Parts: sequence; structure tokens; C-alpha cells
Amino acid sequence: MDTYLSSIGRSEALASDIAADPSSYTTLTGERPTGPLHLGHLFGTIRERVRLQDLGVRTTVVLADYQVITDRDAIGQVRQHVYDAALDNLAAGIDPEKSIIFTHSAVPALNQLMLPFLSLVTEAELHRNPTVKAELAASGRALSGLLLTYPVHQAVDILFCKANVVPVGKDQLPHIEMARTIARRFNSRYGAVFEEPQALLTSAPAVPGLDGRKMSKSFGNAITLSMTPDETVAMVRRTPTDSDRYISYDPAARPGVSALLTIAGLCTGRDPGVIAVDIGGGGAGSLKDCVAESVNSFLAEHRRRRADLAADPDYVRSVVRHGNERANEIAEQTLSEVRAAMGTVY
Repeated sequence: MDTYLSSIGRSEALASDIAADPSSYTTLTGERPTGPLHLGHLFGTIRERVRLQDLGVRTTVVLADYQVITDRDAIGQVRQHVYDAALDNLAAGIDPEKSIIFTHSAVPALNQLMLPFLSLVTEAELHRNPTVKAELAASGRALSGLLLTYPVHQAVDILFCKANVVPVGKDQLPHIEMARTIARRFNSRYGAVFEEPQALLTSAPAVPGLDGRKMSKSFGNAITLSMTPDETVAMVRRTPTDSDRYISYDPAARPGVSALLTIAGLCTGRDPGVIAVDIGGGGAGSLKDCVAESVNSFLAEHRRRRADLAADPDYVRSVVRHGNERANEIAEQTLSEVRAAMGTVY
């Protein structure tokens, strides 16, 4: 707890510094393109990166396509998922004139940085990472080398562009600490190349899935950003609730009903408990109508911009292609600095 409280204090000071001098900061955030992005992505990460971009922070968005196979056998329709993720970031306000959207696999220098970075961490440190342990437990499969080194992949993504601020939630702090450790050890062993990145703890709300669990594509409980209004209505209507007609907000006793109220609250800016009181004895039907209307109203402008962008697929592809070119330039420069520091320039 003391460590977390210290992290909060450092994050608050960092937020003040960013607001005062945003041009001194570079940020890296991103997604694994495993499927359509959903409300959880929009509230959890996308809106924060747009905010930082608009403040004047240099913003880099990685669509980590290689990381799709950390916990699965096949890469699936990753190309379409990449373009869909780019669409949603653009629709949400990411400006390709200010920010970079790129794919991990298109930047070979990132994977060349993996080798020296791997030499700076121990196997025990990788095994201790909570995300590695959680992903391994959820997969039910043997631990692959890719999953074990997942935290180092993330460190490479952060450090290649010299990101010095990374917006994260509490559960992602160990990844930032891994990147800081690698930067510190590299600088100590070879010479100063990297700044240690700092964690900017976000106040992003937890967005539950329609069934009360975490909103996730794999659970089939997500409202995706690419859904039509009619698809959203149908998705919400077929969500099971419970037999009590009177609507109340009680996450422990009524997780399904409370999840729907939470989603409506996030989309309207209202307290979910107040929404429950308003619905009262209206039953599940009234609750679901409220949720569907709230989501559709909240996403209306995003969907309009998304449809406009989707009508010109060449533009979206060009954004990713140009982002890959810019990311390659940055990564090659960083790799050159790493090689010079290590004495491997021939």
C-alpha cells in the first residue's frame, strides 16, 4: 500500500509538470489488436491518449500485432483488427499530424533491441511479473518464451521512442517498473541512452461487461465501438439480469443489473444509483432501454466520424503506413545509439 501511495504522489506531481510543460514529454500507449475495440478501451486508454495529445505531449500509439500471439495459437484476422483499431483511434480524436500510429511487426529495430534488453533481466524477474502469471493461468497452456518475455517487449515499445510518461492503471505499474529497471541497468552498464519512464496513473473508470465481469472480447460481453445502434440495442436486450423487477444498484448482490447501470452512468455522466432510483419498478426492460439509449447517444459522434473515415480505407491504410515509417526512423536512431553505447558499430 505504501508503494502504491507513493506512486499516486509521484503521478500527481508528474501530471502537474505535464500541464505546465507538455512539450517536454513523450508518451507511448497502445492495444493488442485481437478484435474490435470496445467501450472499455475508449474509457480506459483512448480518451487519455487523446487528452495528452491535445495538451501537446508527443504521442505514440502501438498496435502490438506480434503480441497477439502471446496467449493464443494463431494471429487471426490481425490485419483487419489493426485497421479497425486505427479507425477507432482516429475517430476518437488521435491526429496523425501530431501523433504516430504504428504496428510492432513493421519496425524490425524493435526486435533487435530485445536482445540487449533481455540480457538485463533475470528469469526470476520475468516469472514474478503479475501479468505473465495472470495470462498464463488464464490460457491453460504451457508458458511460451514469448509470453515470458512479454514485459520486455513492452519495455522496448516504451523505450524505443524515449517515452518518459506512460499512462497506466494500478495493475500495469509492474510493466513500467520493468522498463525503468531496463533503462537504469542499460545506462549503468553501457552509458546514458534512456530516460527512466514515469507512470501517470489514470483515473479511468473500470468498465464492466454486460454480465458484470470485466468487459472483454473473449467473454462476449463487450459493446464494441464498431457496432451499429441496432446491434447495440440487440446486444443489451439479450443480456440476462435477474428475477427482481425493482431495479437497484448493488454490485455485490446484483452484478448483472449493476453492470448495466454502471455502463449507463459512464455514458451519461450520472450516478448509477440515481439511475436505478429513476427506473425503480420499471423492470429489466426499462433498464435495458435506458442502457441502449445511453450508449447509442454517447457513441453517436464517434460512430459518425468512424463511418466517414471507413468510407476512405486508403486514407486509414496510409495513416498506418506513414506511422510505420516514422516509427522506423525513431527506432533506427535509438538502435544506433544503443549500438554506439555497446561498442557494436563496425
